[in-house]
Amino acid sequence: MSEHASKLGPARELVDPFGRHVSYLRVSVTDRCDFRCTYCMSEHMTFLPRKDLLTLEELDRVCSAFVARGVRKLRITGGEPLVRKNILWLFRALSRHLDTRALDELTLTTNASQLTRFAADLKAAGVRRVNISLDTLKPDRFRAITRWGDLADVLAGIDAAEKAGLAVKLNAVALKGMNEDEFDDLIRFAHGRGFDLTLIETMPMGDIDGDRTDQYLPLSIVRARLMDRWTLEDIPFHTGGPARYVRIAETSGRLGFITPMTHNFCESCNRVRLTCTGTLYMCLGQNDAADLRAPLRTSTDDALLMRAIDEAISRKPKGHDFVIDRRTRRPAVARHMSVTGG
Repeated sequence: MSEHASKLGPARELVDPFGRHVSYLRVSVTDRCDFRCTYCMSEHMTFLPRKDLLTLEELDRVCSAFVARGVRKLRITGGEPLVRKNILWLFRALSRHLDTRALDELTLTTNASQLTRFAADLKAAGVRRVNISLDTLKPDRFRAITRWGDLADVLAGIDAAEKAGLAVKLNAVALKGMNEDEFDDLIRFAHGRGFDLTLIETMPMGDIDGDRTDQYLPLSIVRARLMDRWTLEDIPFHTGGPARYVRIAETSGRLGFITPMTHNFCESCNRVRLTCTGTLYMCLGQNDAADLRAPLRTSTDDALLMRAIDEAISRKPKGHDFVIDRRTRRPAVARHMSVTGG
């Protein structure tokens, strides 16, 4: 519990209008990234002014307030979280909640470009596993998807994470006509190294200088194709996120599917998302949001912040309404994924 929150007495756990306990907070620490992935953002992005971002101390304070209210898992995201200056300070600060066992897990999602620098320090700060985005194993294709990325840097980052003792899970966005011929190779690569792999449908968020109707590949189709070559067994494995997992008999590895388009996975949603500006989104696929920056900066006491959090959770919707609009070709949600947090 934070020193601010401890003055308020025992805190109630966060329960939304549908009886779901909110125990998982995803926190974007920056909207900036060293890649420009074609499904995530345009190549010529205008990023937020630095003055609009929460300071690292403010991020620590608001995360600690959520931990005091029963959040057991924190995931640090971006943009690319490891490009935020002095980001290790935040991981080290938040690790105190692991020491007190108020928090079960502190983790991050990354493109791995910076992991050769940070993997060992992240492990020392209490991080035990990382999610790494890897959409292709072909260098030229990797450059085409990320625009600015170098596959060799990512593979070196994966090696560094493994050497540091971090568990690795790989995420791949399924892109029609781009990487749909690589899923077998990604499975072999991931499972050959003992990593889980999760496939993700592209989500209609933000203007990307392109057409998502050209990118969208339903994972129901992907799964049907995989079943022609692999033996898939549904298993009751969960990591706290939205993925539904199968075990592949031939590799003994796990494969996850995240399907915001073809299957609404909201009935068990225990997550909310905080942006780097202090805006709390109760649902990734809805525009309703709450401003936590104002109460953070209005008072050094957490009473206003706690009331704002309560009011926000009381508005958490039952589910999202993602759809790829083939008529207007506009994204379902105007903000970019990098703003909300990957």
